[in-house]
Order: sequence, then structure tokens, then C-alpha cells
Amino acid sequence: MPEQPIKVLLVEDNPGDVRLLQEFLWDVTTAQFELMPVERLDRTLKLLNQESFDVILLDLSLPDSQGLETFITLHRQAPAIPIIVLTGLDDENLALRAMQEGAQDYLVKGQVSGDLLVRCMRYAIERQRIEEALRQSEERFRVALKNSPIVVFNQDKELRYTWVYNTSPGFINEEILGKRDLDLTAAADAQLVFDIKQRVLSTGIGIRKEVSITTAQGIRYFDLTVEPLRNEAQEVIGVTCASIDISDRKLAEEKIREQAALLDVTTDAIFVRDLDNRVILWNKGAENLYGWLVQEAYGKKVVELLYDDEPPEEVEIALLTVINQGKWQGELPRVTKSGKKVLVSSRWSLVCQEDGTPKSILTVDTDITEKKQLETQLFRAQRLESIGTLASGIAHDLNNILTPILAVSQLLPLKFPNIYSEHEHLLEILEDSARRGADLVKQVLSFARGVEGKRMTLQVKHLIREVVKIIKQTFPRSIEVCIDVAPDLWTVYGDSTQLHQVLMNLCVNARDAMPDGGSLTISAENLLIDENYARMNLDAKVGPYTVVTVADTGVGIPREIVERIFEPFFTTKELGKGTGLGLSTVIGIVKSHGGFVNVYSEVGRGTQFKVYLPAAQKIQIESTPQLEPLAGKEELILVVDDEPAIQEITRASLETHNYKTLVASDGIEAIALYAQNRDKISAVLMDIMLPSLDGLTAIRTLQKINPSVKIVATSGLASSSKLAQASTTNISGFISKPYTVKELLLTLQKVLNG
Repeated sequence: MPEQPIKVLLVEDNPGDVRLLQEFLWDVTTAQFELMPVERLDRTLKLLNQESFDVILLDLSLPDSQGLETFITLHRQAPAIPIIVLTGLDDENLALRAMQEGAQDYLVKGQVSGDLLVRCMRYAIERQRIEEALRQSEERFRVALKNSPIVVFNQDKELRYTWVYNTSPGFINEEILGKRDLDLTAAADAQLVFDIKQRVLSTGIGIRKEVSITTAQGIRYFDLTVEPLRNEAQEVIGVTCASIDISDRKLAEEKIREQAALLDVTTDAIFVRDLDNRVILWNKGAENLYGWLVQEAYGKKVVELLYDDEPPEEVEIALLTVINQGKWQGELPRVTKSGKKVLVSSRWSLVCQEDGTPKSILTVDTDITEKKQLETQLFRAQRLESIGTLASGIAHDLNNILTPILAVSQLLPLKFPNIYSEHEHLLEILEDSARRGADLVKQVLSFARGVEGKRMTLQVKHLIREVVKIIKQTFPRSIEVCIDVAPDLWTVYGDSTQLHQVLMNLCVNARDAMPDGGSLTISAENLLIDENYARMNLDAKVGPYTVVTVADTGVGIPREIVERIFEPFFTTKELGKGTGLGLSTVIGIVKSHGGFVNVYSEVGRGTQFKVYLPAAQKIQIESTPQLEPLAGKEELILVVDDEPAIQEITRASLETHNYKTLVASDGIEAIALYAQNRDKISAVLMDIMLPSLDGLTAIRTLQKINPSVKIVATSGLASSSKLAQASTTNISGFISKPYTVKELLLTLQKVLNG
């Protein structure tokens, strides 16, 4: 396709000059240019309204217009068409002024050649196109900035505004130009941005910084970028800046920080993991519950933090449920950093992106370990009560059945005196079996409802002496029997036969737990249970108790069956060597006396049964001299125990009585706290059984740090072996769990003043 000719509008009133220019163009080419001459300006303006041209050759001296005004009028009419000014030798200054007003170039008449004319017109056209493209680009840039939150501006070396695009609300370009920041903002804000810009001017290095400015709309936040503005010689002549209002983002970040603070206030463990199960959020509650700090937990897989090995099947079910249904809740076992097992009520929620694509899983865990322990005690009591009701009904029916059998077995020899001797033996077997059945029923009734007998005020130490006398005569010599009875032991109101049976059953069980011999200790002491103690034991009530302890050094009871040992017919003995009614009878009798039983056992180390019997109400407890605990003198006590409930109760008790406390959950933490505060700590209350580092090792370590440290040891299993080990550590005192506030305070008082 042939190239379109360039249309040239020649505005010239001199026919000779017109003819000359036509010849120049004709000599160069006839196909590239189409020349149209015009003699007057008014005719030119009319023609421009009718046709379009690529370039204009303009003589500034016309019949109807003279000088620079000729160019200005024409340029105003056709600003997009490049104009080349034609001038004489004496009018070159006029041509230069025209170029300052927007002319593309000028030619001096008499010095024009064909090539020069063509090159000049082509250059003018190309330059005009470039300028137009630049204008369009600048316009697009201006529109883009106008519709964006960015403010772009230049300032000179005196930091006066010289150019501004898309100014912030409340400011107009004309109002800002020539002014400085001090003229527009508060002095403190102006000084801040002045220092930033002045540093760029002096160093020539750009800076990006977030700043806050007080405006008519209040405090606003800006992301400010300042770069040096240079001339062609690369000299710094000012600064060029870009500022974007980030106030909304800052407010959103502040809201997020507030929400994060609220997450840290809650006692629940809250964490978020991505779909690869890696932690991306871990709140303070999670740190407190599981022991992992946020920097330790971040990026780790949940199974690495909360389980020793493979997670239970419930975790996989929960994960599938939350992915498919968006939420899940239930109870899950967890393991803390220290290895402690906890039970949590866990709620999972699926977090999705705006398009509905799953992004992460939010988990909220509530520690229900202590609650479950109390529920277990309650359910056990209810279960035993239900079994007792059932057993009572069965025993009643069995008595009705056994009564005639026993009577007949005794009546038959009288009715048939001449019966053969071998038949007499059968009758004896029948009678013996009936009696054994009747005894079994009595045991069931003892468990079920305590079988009321003759009750009176009793001194338990007399019962203990009777039982010890029997077992010393009947138990193997390999079993050493020891007694430790308080001289001022309170009396109880009860049935001596039934309480005798309780002691014998416990001693027989202790004997069976020590087939290779060992130590059997029976002790009795007074205990005044207060509200603090009652909170630690569901069956306890406030008041005076006589406590009888039967402890052995036998094989111990596995943890998984401790909760079942009081159930009737449950036994771990070989077939034919136990009915499973011994301990159920014990619990039935003790409960019928208004008391309760606690058991502490450690496999391979022995078992300890504590029988709590209410002291007789007519006993004048006050008549027995009792030391009253004194308030502390703000001494600092380091409490070391791995049970949160014990920590809380002990700390509250001590602080109520004017002591200060530090709390540690294991031996390692206790050593660290003591090392940091050894000059402040007056005494240490140390549980013997601790995770990570056991109490006895921790005690020895503390004594190496400070040989004169005062330590009170505590334990829920006061087995002979543990007490023997504790005695070798030169501890200052010992109290067994659960302890009363009075016991705790008196022990500390004795240790601190000793």
C-alpha cells in the first residue's frame, strides 16, 4: 500500500517565496509532500477547521497579522500540529521567541535548501509526535496518581514545594507551591520530616520511613519515601518524595494487636496451624498450658509439640471432620513440654480465604484435667453407690435362699440319726458351704450399707494393738510389723467388730503384696481438716478426724487399676485366692462411719491406705494443747509442685498469712529460680515426686548451692523407701499430702524459727 503524502500548510503572502518552496519540495520528491499555500491568517484559521495537516510553514509577517501574535493565534487554533516559523535575516530573535512559545523550529529565508526543508519538516513532525506521546503519558500518570492514595511532590534545596500531584485531602496544589512543611503542619511534625529530607540532601541517599502527621482530620500515618533530586550534572538540587496514607492499615494493625493482647489474656490455649499442621500463631495461654514458648512452637508441627509419639486416632478423626464440616469439638489427651499428661476440651474451626479456599485451622484448648479428676472421684462414688444398691438387693435374696439350706443341713442329721457316715460328710459339706455363702453375703451387705452393728465411743489404738498381735502370730517372719500411734489419739464413734475387719482386710492385702517379705507399718494420728484440705478431697468434710495408715513396701498397684480396686468382686489375685470383696467391704464400712479412704501407690515401691474416721464429737479438741500458727513476716517461700491445683492452693494459703511465694513446676525450674533468688528465699517447699528432675535430686542440688538452705519435703506417697531416702538429705521438715493450712504454717514456722 503506497505511503500517504505529508500534508503541508504554507502560510506565506510572498508569491516568490511560495514558488521557491514549491520548487525545493518538487526537486526532492513529488510523492512525499502535498503543499497547500495560504496568504492570510484568517483564511488559514478557516482552513484548519475544515482540513487536517501534518505540518505548518508560517511566515510571521502577513497582511492581516504581524509578528509573534501571528504564531500565538495559529498555535492556539492548532496546538497539535507542529509549526516551523519562516523569518528573514533581521527577524531571528523573533523566531527564537516563537520557539519559546511552542514552535518546533525556524528557517531563515535565503538560507533554505530542499534537503534542509524536508529534514526540518520531518524532524518537526517527529518531535511533535514524541511530545504528544509524552503529554499522553503524563496525562495517564496524572490520572493514575489522581485515583491513587499516593502523593508525589518535589521540593528545592530550601525544601519549598515546587511540584505536587494528587495532594492529600484539604490541600490544593496552588496553596502548597512555594511553601515549606512548617507552613503546613505542626512544628513537631514539620521538624521530623525536615530532619529526614535534610539528611537526604546532605548524603544524597534516599530514605523510606513511616511518619505521623497531625491534619485537620486528626493524626494520620504516612509511608514516606524521599529520594535526592538531581540535575543533568548529577548535583542534588532538591528532593523528590512519594507519600501514601497508611492510616487505615495502621488502625487495622492496632486492632490486630489489641485482639492479640486479648488472646494472651485468656487462660485458654489458642493456636492456629496451616494446612501442613505447622503452628503460625501461639498465644500466652498455650505457653502456660503446654510449656512451649511462642518462638519454640512457631513453625513446628502440632504432633511434635503435643504428643510423645503417634497421636491418638481421635486427632485424625478431628482433622477430617474440621476439613469436611468446618468445625469439630471434643476431648483430647495432650502432653506438655515437661512430659505431663493433660486432658483438654478442644474446639477446632476451619479458617478460609475470601474465595472459600481453606487456609488454616484455629484451635482453642481448655485444660479440664483437674475437673476430670474430680468427676472421676464423683463417678466412682456414684458407681460404688449403684453397685451397693444392687448388691444389697442381691444379698437380701441370697439370704432368703441360704437360710433354708443352712437350716435343712442342720436339721437332717436330727431327722435321720442312723444316716451312713459317708452321707454325714456330705451334709457337713452342705452346711459349710451354706455358712461360707452367708459370710459372703455379710461382706456384700457391709459394702452395700455398712451393716449397722453396736456402736460406741472407741479408742482406735486398742484395735490396732489387737490386730498387730494377731498378724505377728500369723504373718510370715519375713514381714516386719511396726506401729506408730499418737499418744493423744482422739476417739471415734463406731462398731469395733467392723473397724477390726477394716484393719485386718488392709493388713492381709499388705501381706499378699509382699510375698518375699518387707515392712508393714500401722500408724494413727489426729488431723483437723479445714476448707483448704476439703477442696483437695471430694469426700472430706471440715472437722476433726482420726487417721489410720496401713503402709507396705510391696509390689504396688498399677495406675490403670487403682480406680477399680474398691469395686466388689474385682481382684488381681489368682483364681480361688480372693473374692474381690475385701476392699469393697473396707470402703463400705468406712463410709457407713462417715469417713473416707485414700490410697497412694507406686509400682515396685509399695502402697499406703489412709483411713479417715470422724473423731467423736463429744471429745473436747480444745483441751489438747495445740500450737496456733503465727503470720509470716513476708518471708519468700519457693513452692515446688507439678500439680497446678496444689500450687494455687498452697500459694493462696501462704500469701493470705503474710508470706511471699515463688512457684516452680519441676526440679529444673526450682533450681533455676533458687539460683536467681537465693538471697531472698527463706525456705523451700519441695514435692518429692516431680517430673523432669525428681525432688530428692533437686534437694541435693539446692544443698550444694546453699548448704544451709531450709527445705520442707512433701509427698502424697509416704512410703518407707521414699522417707528413708528423704531422711538422708538432711531436710528441715516433712508433711504428707493432703496437708491442712495449719500443718503447713506450723511446719514452716518451726523450720524458719529453728
